[in-house]
Amino acid sequence: MKLLLAGIVLIFISGSEAQWYKFPVEAAQGAYDMGRAYLHMREANYIGADKYFHARGNYDAAQRGTGGRWAAEVISDAREWVQGSSGRGHLDSEADQEANRWGRGGGDPNRYRPAGLPDKY
Repeated sequence: MKLLLAGIVLIFISGSEAQWYKFPVEAAQGAYDMGRAYLHMREANYIGADKYFHARGNYDAAQRGTGGRWAAEVISDAREWVQGSSGRGHLDSEADQEANRWGRGGGDPNRYRPAGLPDKY
C-alpha cells in the first residue's frame, strides 16, 4: 500500500509542469526587478513617468515566471495599500493598479512611457 501511494505521488510530482522548486528563485528575481524599477523611477525624477515604471517593474518581474508574477502582485498591492492609507487619491491608486496589471499581464510598458523620458529607462 505504501509503495502504491508513493508511486502515485511520484507520478503527480513528475507529471507536474509547475516546477515548484523554481518559484522562490523567480520570486526573488521578481522582487529585484520591482526594486530596480522603483530606483529608476526615483533616479529619473520625471513628471508623468510613474505609470510607466509601475508597468515596467511588473512586466520585468512577470517575465521571470510564476514566482516573479506573484512577487510583483504582492509588492504592487502592498505599495498601493500603504500609499492609499496615507491619504493619496483613490483614482491615482486605481490608475497605478491598472498599469501594474497591464505590465504583469505581458502588456508593453511603453504604453505608459511619457514623451521625452531618457532612453536609459
